[in-house]
Amino acid sequence: MTYVKICGNRTPGDVLAAAQAGADFVGMVFTESSRRIDAEQGRAMVRALGAPLAEREMPMPPPAQPHVREEVREWFHHGAQVLAGHLATKRPLTVGVFADQPIEEVNEIAEQAGVDLVQLSGDESWEDCLLVTRQVIQVVHVSPLDSPSDPLQLVQPGFALALMLDATHGPYRGGGGQAFDWEVARQVAERIPIFLAGGLRAENVGEAIAHVRPWAVDVSSGTEHEGRKDHGRVRAFIAAVRAADARP
Repeated sequence: MTYVKICGNRTPGDVLAAAQAGADFVGMVFTESSRRIDAEQGRAMVRALGAPLAEREMPMPPPAQPHVREEVREWFHHGAQVLAGHLATKRPLTVGVFADQPIEEVNEIAEQAGVDLVQLSGDESWEDCLLVTRQVIQVVHVSPLDSPSDPLQLVQPGFALALMLDATHGPYRGGGGQAFDWEVARQVAERIPIFLAGGLRAENVGEAIAHVRPWAVDVSSGTEHEGRKDHGRVRAFIAAVRAADARP
């Protein structure tokens, strides 16, 4: 099954609609963006979905062998196992999105809002992930014009729990509805579980899944209308993902 993250939510109604449609992750943006919200708004969304992950009894995550922190493939497969375990406890998980902010600010907002996970979407280092008080999804941006031959050269194990590939576009890095070369993503997804973002919508997500085979897909602008979350488009996007999963 391909997991789904609906990002750019701004109201409790948005996250509830995403949850009812079957989203696995819901994202809320706390960095410079037209979708930016504050910690109080984020807390209202988190609470609309019930108690955050930190307040629930959770099974122990699968143990990581010592070598796992040294090897990219093993590390991110272990991270996928941990996230799947969290999803068995709570669905959807809430994700706070940050970019190029002091880590102290990231931690303060994440704590105030009560998000389950943090996504770092700027130029944060891999070492910065260890300073965040939540488990981290780290974004690597891929330029549509200058894709690296092997994006895994930019990836380090042992820091973020999960990796997202997104397009480099616009002033806020991602969220602009632009795709990058899916062949680049496919080469990475063959080796490790990834979140695929950038230019996805109901009309093309099936093709993206068939070509890339990502662990999860992430959408923001593809589920909006006139700058606001469109719950009908959210349902259509998730339905398209499930239809793609059902194909042989």
